[in-house]
Amino acid sequence: MQQQFFVRKRTGFIRVQFLFSLLCFLIFNHAFSQSDSAIRRLSNPDGWLIQTKSSVYQLTITANKKLLPVFYGPSEEAAFTSRNAGWYERVEEVPVRGGLANKSTALEVVFADGVRDADLQYVSGEVVQNNGRSTLKIVQTDKIYPLQITTYIRVLPEYDVLEKWMEVGNTAKKGNIKIEKLLSGGFALPANEYTLTQWSGTDLNEFQHYESLLTPGVKLIENRAFKSNPNAPWFAVQPKASAGEKNSPTWFGSLHYSGNWQLVFDKAFANGLQVLGGMNFWDTEWNLKPGMKLETPKLTIGFTPHGADGASQCLAAYVRHDVLPPSHRNVLRPVLYNSWEATYYSVSEQNQLELAQKAKELGAELFVIDDGWFRGRTDGRSQSGLGNWDVDKNKFPNGLTPVIKKVHELGMQFGLWVEPENVNPNSDVAKAHPDWIFQVPGRTGNVNRKILNLANEAVYQHLLETFTRLLKENEIDFIKWDQNNALSEPGWSGASTELQREARIRHITNVYRLVEELRRRFPKVLFESCSGGGGRVDLGMLSRMDQTWLSDNTDPVDRLYIQYGFLEAMPANAMVSWVTSTTRHQPVSLDYRFDVSMSGVLGIGSDIRKMTPADVDIARKKIALYKEIRPLVQQGILHKLVSPFESNRCALQYNSDDSKQAVLFCYNMAEYLNGSQPSDRGSKTLKLEGLNPAKKYRLQKAGDSTDKGTVYPGDFLMNIGLAWPVKNAYQSLIFTLKQID
Repeated sequence: MQQQFFVRKRTGFIRVQFLFSLLCFLIFNHAFSQSDSAIRRLSNPDGWLIQTKSSVYQLTITANKKLLPVFYGPSEEAAFTSRNAGWYERVEEVPVRGGLANKSTALEVVFADGVRDADLQYVSGEVVQNNGRSTLKIVQTDKIYPLQITTYIRVLPEYDVLEKWMEVGNTAKKGNIKIEKLLSGGFALPANEYTLTQWSGTDLNEFQHYESLLTPGVKLIENRAFKSNPNAPWFAVQPKASAGEKNSPTWFGSLHYSGNWQLVFDKAFANGLQVLGGMNFWDTEWNLKPGMKLETPKLTIGFTPHGADGASQCLAAYVRHDVLPPSHRNVLRPVLYNSWEATYYSVSEQNQLELAQKAKELGAELFVIDDGWFRGRTDGRSQSGLGNWDVDKNKFPNGLTPVIKKVHELGMQFGLWVEPENVNPNSDVAKAHPDWIFQVPGRTGNVNRKILNLANEAVYQHLLETFTRLLKENEIDFIKWDQNNALSEPGWSGASTELQREARIRHITNVYRLVEELRRRFPKVLFESCSGGGGRVDLGMLSRMDQTWLSDNTDPVDRLYIQYGFLEAMPANAMVSWVTSTTRHQPVSLDYRFDVSMSGVLGIGSDIRKMTPADVDIARKKIALYKEIRPLVQQGILHKLVSPFESNRCALQYNSDDSKQAVLFCYNMAEYLNGSQPSDRGSKTLKLEGLNPAKKYRLQKAGDSTDKGTVYPGDFLMNIGLAWPVKNAYQSLIFTLKQID
């Protein structure tokens, strides 16, 4: 089963240093063949070398057939480090339980005879193609037992990233191999002091930016309930001495998994750092039968010499161009209107038609009916009807067809909210098949909401048939796929103890399988992922969904933090942001709310029937402006100029690939007495980035026809900068820049 100097003024010293670096580079490059491939076989030392735009990843095969990761970092340092890397000898490319217990492991197994110790040796390596990319495939086997490990490293040079994953096989004719731990891979760094950046939070407060010093010991970031609101599955590591600097060496990673996962940062051997990531086998094990294989999810890792901003740009470009589903990868995301906050569960044909007409008048391109449209759904407290995926005839006596037809006649697409994996106890499916529900005998669990056990093939087939019918019978253009439950009682009715321990992995595997098959059957449908807010913001789901919901918190000021954290690892065309009536702070203008949401995929979620004529005018103008700048926002290169985590301001700049155009978002948050806050005591100059220093640019207020703009040289905007342009608390401005030929 098949289940990422010291500088002197004397020019002579500089020349000698340059020549020495050049000599090292030439000697190092002479070690491999003259092929221009990203993956090269080395003869001295024996091993493999992988190159990206800015980095080198080197593997060495020792005399006793051990595969060691001897270097990962900037290519200009590879020649020296690979020859002085004795500290690397303590960790292998696939660290296993066995031998000295001085490292974190990626694989722990128990063989049929009870032996719990593995000992891998290198067998072979070859370069293969995987989805159009050169991929290093390495096979290792245990010296004695029928265990085969196949490691894959897929190379994406232009994004400075590598995808790593493993496949574990049982080559015996009889006897199981029990897997007690299996991660996707990782990397090792030399002795140094490192800082870790992670993104953590809670429901309504996702993607908060945290930095910490990695001290000796093990730092573990994990998820154990199928929810990533508490911790996002991506990270960045920098040397302490240069952390936070624009050109700090930065190693980063992001995991492709929506189940339970973990990231391990082990600073326990020779003061070096070992980084690993993959599935979390908490309360989980896998019995690998003879002839069978288990494949891990991918772990994407990367290196950039350009600091945190460089890492963000690498990841965003990689996700946008290689991870997101290809069918909609290059399609601009539509402006959507979602009727949830206008009607909640009290949806009807009449009120949805009214809202659709209003949405069209504002300029929306996609109209979405949220929760409440299906049979038996009355309110959120009783949690009724979830699982009955047929239309409630009391609310829509003629089905969804009249609404869909009207929406399409208005020139908009039609979308629908669903939550396939969950049911209420009073639903037809829960009553007919209580054994399909995850629950532990004798335990109460979540009384009103249960999770269907997709590890059970019958459940998978039921959901595939149900949603195939829904999509066939209705001309649906968009699906918002929600999952509000945390998995806490994964009991599998009637399953063996052995199978029970595999339930978590089998469940998420079939969730992925279900989405993939529905996409195959309905390739034109745009899919959005949601999980009680940001509970499923990961590359595993984003490789199958086109965009994602970040948080159920739509307060615009709070959203600046949440969205900034998201944009540190993800692209803007996957970031859905609604304009709503929700504000936790002092009253915030509609202009400000739009400006915050326009930095991603714009949506409107308020009751637009209650808008004043002035509000309608603002909304129309903002939506029209968004459509003009949308290509830059959704497909441009993001420079994060000012972080809300460091001041009471925020600034984002999206550039075109050729740097000829840009759009600039500037936001003020609360204002304090001048000089009373540390962030107010420094410069308030705003320096732009990524422009052509030799060209001139016209800077204009976006959407302001009276502003003729001001012309600045590119080097002035980047090196001297502008006075911070926004006045007063909770105010914002959007600017456009265009190069003057």
